Amino acid sequence: MDFSEFPITIALIVANAVFSFIGFSNGKLMAKTIGWPYYEKREKQYYRWITSGFLHADWVHLIFNMFTLFSFGISIEDKFHDKGLGGSAAYLALYFSALIITNIPAYLKHKDDENYRSLGASGAVSAVLFAAILFNPWSPVYLYGALRIPSVLFAVLYIIYCIYAGRRNSDNINHDAHLWGAIYGIIFTLILIAVKNPTLYQDILQKLSKPHFF
Repeated sequence: MDFSEFPITIALIVANAVFSFIGFSNGKLMAKTIGWPYYEKREKQYYRWITSGFLHADWVHLIFNMFTLFSFGISIEDKFHDKGLGGSAAYLALYFSALIITNIPAYLKHKDDENYRSLGASGAVSAVLFAAILFNPWSPVYLYGALRIPSVLFAVLYIIYCIYAGRRNSDNINHDAHLWGAIYGIIFTLILIAVKNPTLYQDILQKLSKPHFF
């Protein structure tokens, strides 16, 4: 694979990895950039909706999100270019607008809770994941490099895990953002198709109607 063909996806992964790595051992940076609705409301620190999306709780959290971003981001980067959907600009718009949109529910819910904080690229990654699945719902994904499952099944498992983890609420990860990101990714892409290339709807419906699991 020629990684130079997917500069946006690679750049996003590198940015996430570098910023998260610094944040692992830099408490001051973490405090200034993590999602913190209490201070977002009182100090108007809405930049946190973006910066918190480049922080991760630990290596497992980072690797899981970046594996998903790589697996599906390259597909979106390719499709947005080849299908006349706005190319890199549209891809970046999807990613960064998803970071903002998926932080709003947590902000509204926790804006008066001084102890609540959240971090992670979950919302943006989930948006990219579900946008990609619209184009190739039955394409294979290899869990742990070995278990082959269709993309749509991976997406379902991804959301189930995030809902479960969100209910446990045992970390600072904004798990609810996965669900909102999934919804937003689908809506954003369907609107983009309607504006840029509505003939793609027929292709999407045709692929959805022909499931194959192996």
